[in-house]
Amino acid sequence: MKKTILTLIICFLSLNNYAQEQITAELEKAYAEEKYDWIISEHTENVSEYSAKAIYYVAMAYYMKADDNKVLNLMDLSIKKDKTDPDAYFIKGMTLNFLEQFDKAIESFNKAIEIDASNSNYFSGLGDAYVSQEKYNKALSSYITATEKKEPIERPFTMIPQIYAELNQPDKALKAFYKSKETISKDSDSYINTLYNIGLYELLNKGYNNSEIAFKELIELVPNDFHAYAKLIQVYYGKKEYEKAEPLRQKLYQAYDQGILKDDLSEMFCFDQFNWEDKLIQVYERFAVKEGELYYKHLFYVVNKEGEIEYRIQTENSPISIELGGPKYVLGMDKDGTHSTFSYGFEEDFKYEDLKKVVILVLEDKIKAGASSRPAKRNK
Repeated sequence: MKKTILTLIICFLSLNNYAQEQITAELEKAYAEEKYDWIISEHTENVSEYSAKAIYYVAMAYYMKADDNKVLNLMDLSIKKDKTDPDAYFIKGMTLNFLEQFDKAIESFNKAIEIDASNSNYFSGLGDAYVSQEKYNKALSSYITATEKKEPIERPFTMIPQIYAELNQPDKALKAFYKSKETISKDSDSYINTLYNIGLYELLNKGYNNSEIAFKELIELVPNDFHAYAKLIQVYYGKKEYEKAEPLRQKLYQAYDQGILKDDLSEMFCFDQFNWEDKLIQVYERFAVKEGELYYKHLFYVVNKEGEIEYRIQTENSPISIELGGPKYVLGMDKDGTHSTFSYGFEEDFKYEDLKKVVILVLEDKIKAGASSRPAKRNK
């Protein structure tokens, strides 16, 4: 009799295990096929009776639907049934990151790593939690470890250069951006962002040839990235290859006429930067032309070490000057609430080097203003 009962118990357990395996396999397949709503509707009611892995897949369906509280409840249930599955701790950590509960997220990621230290995802998630807490050195260590795993994911490669930038280590940031470029998919938005940053850092370092390579590749991949056009113009001005900048300038003007330029490009673009003494001179060109009215066209902003604009020198189109047979533009300056003009004029086809030399003379106070006034408000 006892033998019969024992046999029946074994058979029952075997059938139950088989049923659980079937449910888990069915859920795994449905999850792979992205049938998240079906999983939720068909398996939520009896989920507490499932195995740990089956519960995990139901939780993942909720994860994909961004129901964070439900995810946490189910992952805790899965962990309660099986404390050895690192993926459950990882997804719990990711969800806690979304909920901005970073200390708890760090605890969960560390638990996943304790179980399996070979998974790049776990260290990357840990890095994300530290970034959110602005603990950049800990984040950097986590991301670097993530890249050293056998099958590293792309995210840490994209985050490492950003951390170096945040830590004000531009040389390491640039090197890391190049590493990111070699590693991540060219089809990703991160690759575009990496190209832009390589171009920008090289431009700031006056590595014009490398900057040109990066921005040209970016434009080939994203022909409507007008910020890249503006930066490439700066590259050619840095190289004094002004004729190469002209087709790019025309592209920007066409986009302006079509009304598709946004944000900081909506009114003007920076086409050159250079240093004078301890100041940075940023040179912009305005798109708009106000026929019959005074307007400023080329603007030289004098920026101090703190990034503050101290004053501005500009070319000014004056209808009165043109009526009197004068040049297309005269040179002016707005400084300390005073507007000044100088006895230097430039035609439409002026050479930039000539304009730049005169502006530097003004900066050096080697030429004096012909007239000055304190208007209540001027065009900026």
